Amino acid sequence: MHRTPRPRLRGPAAVLAAVALLGGVLHPGATAQAAPRTDGRLTDLVNPFIGTQNEGNTYPGASVPFGMVQLSPDTGHNTGYDYGENHIRGFSAVHLSGVGCGLGGDLPTLPTTGDVTETDYAKYAAEFSHDDEKASPGYYRVGLKTGIGAELTATQRTGVQRYTFPATDKANVLLNAGQSLHRTLSSEVEILDSRTVRTTITGSGFCQDTKPYTVYTVTHFDRSFTTSGTWNGDTVTEGSKKSSATGARNGAWLRFDTSRDRTVEATTALSYVDAKGAALNLRAEGGRSFDRVERAAQRSWEDRLEGVRAQGGGDELRRTFYSSLYRSFLAPNVGSDVDGRYTGWDQRKHLAKGFTYYQNWSLWDTYRTQAQLLSLLAPRESRDMAISVLRIDAESGWLPKWGYGTVETNIMTGDPVTPFLTNAYQQGLLKGYEEQAFRALKKNADGVPAADSAPVGREANAEYLKDGFAPYVKDRQHAKPGDSDYDHGASATLEYALSDGMLAEMARDLGHDADAARYDARAQNYRKIFDASTGFFRARDASGAFTGPADPAASEGFHEGTSWQYQWMVPQDIPGMVDLIGGKDAANQRLDSFFAYDKLLADPAKTAREVWVNGPYAYYNADKYNPQNEPDLIAPYTYLSTGRPWQTTDVVHAALTLFTNGPTGMTGNDDLGTMSAWMVLSSIGVFPVQPGTDTWGLSTPVFERVDIELDRRYYPRGSLTVSAPGVSDTDRYIQSARLDGARQSRTYLTTDDIRSARSLTFTVGSEPSSWGTAPQDAPPALG
Repeated sequence: MHRTPRPRLRGPAAVLAAVALLGGVLHPGATAQAAPRTDGRLTDLVNPFIGTQNEGNTYPGASVPFGMVQLSPDTGHNTGYDYGENHIRGFSAVHLSGVGCGLGGDLPTLPTTGDVTETDYAKYAAEFSHDDEKASPGYYRVGLKTGIGAELTATQRTGVQRYTFPATDKANVLLNAGQSLHRTLSSEVEILDSRTVRTTITGSGFCQDTKPYTVYTVTHFDRSFTTSGTWNGDTVTEGSKKSSATGARNGAWLRFDTSRDRTVEATTALSYVDAKGAALNLRAEGGRSFDRVERAAQRSWEDRLEGVRAQGGGDELRRTFYSSLYRSFLAPNVGSDVDGRYTGWDQRKHLAKGFTYYQNWSLWDTYRTQAQLLSLLAPRESRDMAISVLRIDAESGWLPKWGYGTVETNIMTGDPVTPFLTNAYQQGLLKGYEEQAFRALKKNADGVPAADSAPVGREANAEYLKDGFAPYVKDRQHAKPGDSDYDHGASATLEYALSDGMLAEMARDLGHDADAARYDARAQNYRKIFDASTGFFRARDASGAFTGPADPAASEGFHEGTSWQYQWMVPQDIPGMVDLIGGKDAANQRLDSFFAYDKLLADPAKTAREVWVNGPYAYYNADKYNPQNEPDLIAPYTYLSTGRPWQTTDVVHAALTLFTNGPTGMTGNDDLGTMSAWMVLSSIGVFPVQPGTDTWGLSTPVFERVDIELDRRYYPRGSLTVSAPGVSDTDRYIQSARLDGARQSRTYLTTDDIRSARSLTFTVGSEPSSWGTAPQDAPPALG
């Protein structure tokens, strides 16, 4: 038996904040904008400049969905483009949306005029203004104050640039092979003929040095250059055809006479395999005019965005929503060439047969939101992505943690690959690969990579399997580059246990009952770091003693967070975690404190900006919700398990106000679409509350209707409509829900529900109701 919740009073400030949410918030300092809306295309709603300031670390340049090439300007920020900068060093071919450290930026290319005297891109960088800059999906344009106009577009494996020079006989294009966003170890440039330049670039980095990778490029111009040369260090040599360097500046320059014909177009093809691969990619995808490539790129984006049709909400909300949807499709990235060849993590050449090989795996981030969104909207690509991860295991001997290009970086901690792959399994994407995937995951869950291999895997697994927790070991020497689970023993324990819970579900489905029982037991290891004296999780040292400050707002032993923030990260067993705290009433009191709920009711948007958010990297020593970082992404949905689903709506809708239509409109690093996918899913009202399973929690959508197109090979009905007629700033609380007309009292769906249903309809009102408050309505514990 359950009670009808007591009505909550909401003041005028709450109404105004909700109006701001549904109407969107425009950053007052924004000047650069998405291309203006003309014919109702969804691509015209996308603003690629969102997140380019205040460490959102997005990029505004040109790419196609999941493309190998991301052609974008670099302004001096370590991840590429910062809206606060006013000089462009070059337009480079590789970027990852929202990474936290310098990565990519290979082959920055810049048009100049006059004599070539400087070889450092920080010195020859061109000034620009946002007043003369525009971007839309697949297209970027800027007017440089040197009098040169630059436009960018892309195909899957090539980037195309068009420069409009002033009338001069000294119009140059500089191809800088020796500088990038991370450390360039070596580079080679070779001018092959009067229109073509080839480079080989080997780089290393991402927060710290990692195993090197090599990218090959070939650039072809639409007209012959009048003269050319290379540079090496400070030395510029006209007529030189080749140059190589180790850890030094190195590049080629090409000169054109634009006295009459002022435009120059260049197409650069990439390959992570070899020079032959770059040439094949150029032959297959090059040879078209800039305008044709730009139109094709725009069509590819329009096709993607049309898979989700949102109705209702203000124009600014629609802009932030479709901009988030756009960013959700930017990664992972195609890694195989047009002939199917790719470089594996064993650094050997392989052939992808029957699938496209993908790379760039920010798994600690994406397993929580983006992987699930792609499983709905891009299941064919998601299948190939999962197979690609299995190929990494088959070829290198171990599953990845944070993979860039052809190498492991070991950035972040825990075991993120397990929920990534179990999600693919639960969404039906691993048919024919189920046992292969389980074997790889079992090896990963039960072992530790060899000392002479690059991955760290579950680095603290020996202690975890023996004692039930990963110890926090201060000042431990790192055996391998990257992050160490021993530096963050408490959060690593929670991550391992989460993964064990998800793997147990997969093992049970496949009939591996003994393994399922073993992983079920290990999924309870979160209890091993619960300190009853504080009522919070806490790090333990190698002897088993609790260590570090007893204050749960302290970060020691937790990766990018505190015990307050990590306490809700037990999606495999929220009821068990709630019991540890002292039951639902105690949990709700703690949740209310965590979200500053009383302040939120008075002013949601202000609470989000002034109480929750304290800076782009303010991950530490806090007792409040941090909507900018991964450990808290599921936290608002905890209320679904404590009998207060309306409070999930309150918190989620307040957090959505952080996404705005301006350069600072991203909450935290985007992390290859993680935060963007959170925004999309939370706006629709269907969210993966147990990442790695087939469970989707429900909250009030911010749109009156969203039509989602689904691939019939995976979702036989072919579509799902989520509707909330009349949803508004005042009417935002679920009174009832129906799935294909049948009463839906549960606060969650399964993937089978999504496969079998055509419509999910919410009736909303101005006050909370008893919907979803019964114990049986909550998402169930696993096992």
